[in-house]
Amino acid sequence: MNVLLVRPDGIGDEILCLPVASALRRLLPEARITFLSSEYAAPLLAHHPDLDEVWTVTGRESLRELVALFRRAVDAVVFLKPFKHLMWAAFLARVPIRVATGYRWYSVLANRRVYEHRKDFSKHETAYNVGMLTGLGLQPGIVSPPSLVLTDAERAWGQERLRGMPTPRVVLHPGGFAARRWRVEHYHSLAQELHRKGVGVVLTGSQAEADMFNQQVLTAAPPPAPVLNLMGQLSVRELMAVIAASHAVVSGATGPAHIAAACGVPNVSLFDPRRNNLPTRWQPLGKGVVLRPDVPTCEKCIYEACPYWDCLDRLTVETIAQHVVQVAGDPSPLRVLHV
Repeated sequence: MNVLLVRPDGIGDEILCLPVASALRRLLPEARITFLSSEYAAPLLAHHPDLDEVWTVTGRESLRELVALFRRAVDAVVFLKPFKHLMWAAFLARVPIRVATGYRWYSVLANRRVYEHRKDFSKHETAYNVGMLTGLGLQPGIVSPPSLVLTDAERAWGQERLRGMPTPRVVLHPGGFAARRWRVEHYHSLAQELHRKGVGVVLTGSQAEADMFNQQVLTAAPPPAPVLNLMGQLSVRELMAVIAASHAVVSGATGPAHIAAACGVPNVSLFDPRRNNLPTRWQPLGKGVVLRPDVPTCEKCIYEACPYWDCLDRLTVETIAQHVVQVAGDPSPLRVLHV
């Protein structure tokens, strides 16, 4: 059986789909497993032992092109997120088995439907994803945490790139677009505080995130000279290598937190109090700590109208610096703390 797992999405979302491939490999060892990824996130999936192939889409393909893609000897397609245009293309391509959730109006395009609401946030995203395999008549059982694979050459490159830095080495990733963010000025102050504590600090992020960081701290003192600023300079694979060569990662609820967990590196993850960002569903599955402001959970952000509008500012630089030093020196299974 040729099985296509579909979720062309962001970095964290795709990492949290990898346990589906691992479960499928265990249950159907002879199956050929392909992942349909976004171009941006696809490099993450290279060398994964439970994927035979990775296909990519840009989001700019015509319906004709997508139909042709699904006609490439696909016996079963599992939509780990129900993208309507992709489901329509699989339907027109007459893929024999089409698995998707069953609650949307376009779920009729699937012929195997899984009826489980994710909006109750009662389970982790990996558990919801692996549960989609019931649409293939499988009982996946225990969910394994995701893992990413780096080559020996990539690991050596990451070590060399950070050579000479003080240890422990900590990555600060100020960006992320899916969640509310701890302010850039706080990351700037955290870099200074960690440097004072003798910690090696690395800044990472995309070019857009680098521009945002530079613009918002322009009037502040520049980061200490020993801080290694790699923002806008790394490919996805190079980011993986730098994270793997570090002792902790500080970020919001965003992709690099999941990269760190999947590479065995502890996290200090900063989660805002929105219900759709609950750690129950989105926490990285590894070591470290999730810090969440001790305010009521909210359905959505109403900005300045909220009496807890300063929620993330309640996570102070001093508190986070203390957790970073602790986690980098003595990593333990992930805990969720309200501070």
